Order: sequence, then C-alpha cells, then structure tokens
Amino acid sequence: MMSKKRKNLYVYIVMLSFFTVLILAALKGGMNIYGSGLVLKSHDVSALSMFQKVVSTNLSSSFIVLLIQIIVILVACRVFATVFNAMNQPGVLGEIVAGILLGPSFLGHFWPQISNFIFPASSMSTVHLMSEIGLVLFMFVIGLEVDFSTLKTKMNETLVISHAGILVPFFLGILVSYGVYERYAATMTSFLPFALFIGIAMSITAFPVLARIIQEKGMTHSPLGVLTIASAANDDVTAWCLLAVVIAITEAGTLGSSIFAIVLTGLFILIMFVFVRPFFETISKRFATRETINKNFISFVFLVVLLSATFTELIGIHALFGSFIAGVIMPYTHGFRRILIDKVEDITLAFFLPLFFAYSGLNTNVLLINSAEMWAVCGVFIVVAILGKFGGCAVAARVVGESWHDSLTIGMLMNTRGLMQLVALNIGYELGVLPKSIYAVLVVMALVTTFMTVPCLNLFERIRKKKQIKQEEPQLIPQPQLNPKLMISFGRPESGSVLLYVYHLLFGKQLGEESIIASHFTQGTELSIITADHYSRDTFRFIDSEADTLKIQLDRHYKLSDNVVDEIVNLANREKADYLIVGSAFGCFEKVPGNRAKSMEHIHSLWKNIKEKSLELSGIGLTLKSKEILQRIKCNVMILVNQLPLNKISKVSIIIRTEEDGQLLQFIDGLLQSVRQVRIYVSISLKGSELYKKIDNMLVDNPAHIGFHPFNELKDLELNQTSVHFIITSYNVCREIVTTNDKPQELPAILGVRFKEAK
Repeated sequence: MMSKKRKNLYVYIVMLSFFTVLILAALKGGMNIYGSGLVLKSHDVSALSMFQKVVSTNLSSSFIVLLIQIIVILVACRVFATVFNAMNQPGVLGEIVAGILLGPSFLGHFWPQISNFIFPASSMSTVHLMSEIGLVLFMFVIGLEVDFSTLKTKMNETLVISHAGILVPFFLGILVSYGVYERYAATMTSFLPFALFIGIAMSITAFPVLARIIQEKGMTHSPLGVLTIASAANDDVTAWCLLAVVIAITEAGTLGSSIFAIVLTGLFILIMFVFVRPFFETISKRFATRETINKNFISFVFLVVLLSATFTELIGIHALFGSFIAGVIMPYTHGFRRILIDKVEDITLAFFLPLFFAYSGLNTNVLLINSAEMWAVCGVFIVVAILGKFGGCAVAARVVGESWHDSLTIGMLMNTRGLMQLVALNIGYELGVLPKSIYAVLVVMALVTTFMTVPCLNLFERIRKKKQIKQEEPQLIPQPQLNPKLMISFGRPESGSVLLYVYHLLFGKQLGEESIIASHFTQGTELSIITADHYSRDTFRFIDSEADTLKIQLDRHYKLSDNVVDEIVNLANREKADYLIVGSAFGCFEKVPGNRAKSMEHIHSLWKNIKEKSLELSGIGLTLKSKEILQRIKCNVMILVNQLPLNKISKVSIIIRTEEDGQLLQFIDGLLQSVRQVRIYVSISLKGSELYKKIDNMLVDNPAHIGFHPFNELKDLELNQTSVHFIITSYNVCREIVTTNDKPQELPAILGVRFKEAK
C-alpha cells in the first residue's frame, strides 16, 4: 500500500505540471491576440548593466539606507559591548563608544566618503525619530524599574544621599558655567538655561548602569546594595522632575512664563497617581500572568505611554518625562511590572537604544576638543563632576552613619552617569542650549565618570581586605568557633525550605544566632536588575517562611550568572563556610554499568524530566557540576537526594562504613532534639575499632532513642520510605545506594556528606 507521504508527493507533482501547462497556454494565447509588448533594441544595454542599475537605484532609496544604517549600528554596538564586558565594564559603555566612533570623531574624520554613504545628512532625521521612539520606550522601562517600596525602607538615608548628590554637583555646575559661558555659549543662548543644563549634566546618575553594576557585583540584597539602589532611584525621580522644570524654563524663556508648564506638569502627575494608577492596580489583577495577558491590554498600556509622552511634549516638557511617569505609576501586584518589562525591555535595549547612541555619536565630535584650552575645560568639568557627585554622596553617606568603605562605594556608584546623562545632553543639544564643543566635553565627562566606576570599586574592596588582614594578624591563636557557619544553595524555590529544615535537624540549638547564608543563582545575565529582584523575591518566599517558623536568620545572596558553579564555590570560600548543603535528584548520579535497557529507561526518564519541568540548577546540577563543586570547595559539603517533604521525620538512619564516616556521629545530639529514634548502621569490618566502642557507649547512655545495627553489605539493609524517613551517610555511600538501587524513587531522602580533609 502506498504511504501517505509518497501519495502527497505524486499529487503535488501532477498538480504543479497540470497548472503550469495551463498558465503557459493562457499566456501564449494572450500574446497571440494582443502582442507581447516587449520591444528589444539592438543597442540595449546588457543584462548585467541593467542589474547594476537596479542595485544602484535601490541603494539610493531611503529605505535601503535606513536598513544599512541599522545593520552597521547594531553590529558595531554588539562588538563594542562585548569588548567592554570582557574588560569588566558595563556593555552600555561600549555601545556609547561605538556610537561616537561611527560619528565625525572617527569614521567621519578618517573615511568621510564611507561616512557620507552610510550616514548621509538627509537621512539623519529618520534615525533621530526612531531613536526618540526608542527613548520614550526606554524611559517607560526606567519608570517601571523605580521601586518605591525600596525608597520607603531607606527613606531618611536616601533623601540625604540622593539630594546631596544632586544639590552639590548642581551648584558646582552652575559655578563652572560662569567660566565657559561667555566664550562658548553666549552667542546661541542665554545664561539661565545654559547654567541649568550644565548643573543637570553634573547631577544626573545613570540608574540602569548603576543597577547593572550592583547586580554583577552580587550586591542586590546586601544592605549596601539596597541603600545605593534606593538612593539612585530617588535621585532618578528627582533629577527627571528637575529636568522637566529646566526644560520648561528653557522653552518659556523666563521663570515666570514657565509657571504654566510647571503647574500643568504637577496636575499631570497628580492625575496619573490619583486616577490612572488605581485603575491599573484594579485591572492588573485580571492581566497579571503570562497566560492571561493579551495583546489588547498591552496595546492599551502603550496607548497610555504615548498619551503621557504626547501631553508632556505639548506643554513644553519633554516627551521622555511623560513616558517615565507612565512607568512609575504601573502597579507592583503579582509581578505585573515584570511582565511589562519582559515585553518592552529586550527590543528597546537591543534595537532602539543603539540607534540613540549612534545618533548621539553622530552629533558628537570629540575632535572639537583640539586645543590645550579645550582639554583644560574638559579636565575641569571631569574634576568638578567627580567632586560634586562622588564627594557629595560619599560625605552624605558617612554623615548618615555608613562606614568609610561603604560611603566611598555609594559615592562611586552614584558618580556613574553614562546613558542618562547622554539623554539629558541630547535634550539640551536639540533645544539649542549646548554648543557642539561643550556637548562633546560633557559626553567625554560622562564616559570617564562611568568608566572609572568598576576599577575604583575594585580598589576600595582591595583596600578593605588589606585592612581586615592587618587587623587579624595579631590574633596568632585562632579563637574557637562556637557555632558552625552554614550555607545553603538552592534552585527550585520549595527546595530551599527543605534544605533549611535539614540544617535544623542536624544542628538543632547549635544554630545559634549567626545567620545562615541562603543563596540562589540564576543561569544567564540578561534580566534587568528590577526584573531579577522580582524573581529573587519569588525564589526566597518558601525559605523565608521556613526561617520565620524556625526562628532562624538568613543572609540572602541572589545573582544572575553565566557560571553557577563558580558563584557557589566563590561564595562558600569567600564567606569561609563550614558546611554547604545543596539539593540534587536521582538523575544527577551516574548509573553503574548494567542492563542496557535500564540505562536507556533512565536516560528517557531524565530527558522527560528536562522537557516537562525545565532543568533548574539546584545548587548542584548535573554530575559533572557536582564533581566540580566537590573538587573545588574548601568546606564540608552535604548533598540532599530525593527532596521529599521532611517536616514529619521521626526515624533517621546513619550509615557508617569507614572510620572517616564516624564524623557523622557529631549530628546525633542535634537529631535527638527533633526525632524519636536514630538508628546507627555500622559495617562489621569496623568491629573492634575505637569507633565501634564509641558507638557502644552512646547506646549505653541513650538506649531508648539510639539503635545499633551492624551490617555486612549495603544491599542487606532495608532502605525504604516505610522503614526509615531520612538517611545520613557519606557522599560515596549515598552515591552507591542511589546508583545500585533498581527503584531509587522508593528510597527515602538521603543526605550524602563529604567532609573536608583534615589539615
């Protein structure tokens, strides 16, 4: 019988042949009646020449020019972003440099013909309009990333730090404008708007770049990170409100005539917060998840953004302020902002912002700084900017009670300008307030203050560590450690609470008052800082609840990373943890050689688990990753296999096969505080050893709660969920139990412990 595929192929061939003949016959009949209409002359050009003419004509079309521009811009920005990332610098800094190099500073200077071909002056209006649309969307995302709940928790400190970081550089910027106005700007604008824009350029902080650096440094949930993020968010809101006032004054010409624009701006903000925000909070309850959100609602959100931008543009305030406020008023409920950020951020950052950088670069001619005087002016601007922002924020942070290290760190992070200053500079340039030479100087200042952030932060950290080492040097005799330092690394949110409960079982009252390090690392680095913050909150909700129940303090660590194993190892080593516990699954252990059918069944089961649940690194991941952790980690490592609900444990078994496994007995006291009975299984090969005698003595001291059971082979033990709830043994025994058992899913939870080697 003919297969269905072959039958369909034959049907297709017959249909194609039949209708091809009919089409050709119809065309021939029409040409016989009406003629072909093709007149070929002997002196006509060749086919190649005709094709070249078509290509040449298309190359001059505005659409092709725009496509070529976009391709060149995106490639250049990606290349330089990658280079700067490799230099441990924010990728956005590389994109800014790429834009400048595509402009008259480099490409236009050395290869003007290529520059004129790719970026003809007549086409720049299109690039400008696209970059403006991108900025409107970008400011909407920035508004979404402003977390007012963060501001509330640190309101007093953030007000002092953020407003010191605005007032001090703003004042210094106005002073500097005295010295440069008459020579560089007097012919094109009045002093008031010029001085105000210089002050704004000095006082703005690049919130997105700062937030990205904090995330990459793993400071998101540290007290220092929270304080800096809150200060930057407060700075962001204040600076954009201040910029709106400056634009109103600039457009109106005087402070008095700008009152109308300022009053309308205040009315606009009031309406957005009092009426529009509650409306979105109500409607977000229906459209809060990816499954229910629809295109109509997304269209409505964009409509609100565009209406806000249009209104603020009409009244003389920039459209960017309207889109920023539209983002700020969006509700926080059920990850609603996260959904909007996910939908808008990628296309904005990957496509539209590079166009803005290119347009800014095409307006920036660094070669205008071509004299000793101009370089001196540039140097003055850079020094004043650093003194105002870094110095103002650092001193303010110290005044509110932060250490000098933390104060300097806050000041340096707030000194980051980059993208946000570039936005403000472009507004001033478009309004005709900033001349090209001063615009170029301020762009260089933005690059320098952003580029210096990471190296200075690393320097502060090295100085802090050196001071710590000097303080520890006199302590020649190590102090005894009263409580072990414990660390948890988990993937699935619910597994974190299980791992914490295991620590509670093992150590009981020994946990003391010291916080347990709870860490989660997300594979990848493409989430924004606030989106990552939402994921972090969801991830820690189970372990937080368990910690509250057990009255245990947690030191939370969350980070996006391309290498989860590196993060786990580095954190454990840096924090000098005594114990690290991670979760695993049966599929994470290699099967011992055996029946091929069983091996294939195991592989199929693992593949099905990966497809249906998506593979999450629970702090240990696959076998190679677990081996890497065990090889590189300096502390004791616990691996919990088969994470069943452990809140009703009453029967625990400890399996001891070697002398080294005797270290497991240290957990007896902690276990007896929570469970009724602990069974100790000891290999017969240890009979007569000191360890054997020690276990005998433990049995005499507590016969009601400790059971002693010699064994010969592991296979002789009855290990199932009915006879025992929880097994504690060495990592090697744990691995052997799992890999040799035909039905590992019926095993109880097993904790495999790998003790570090004694020095």
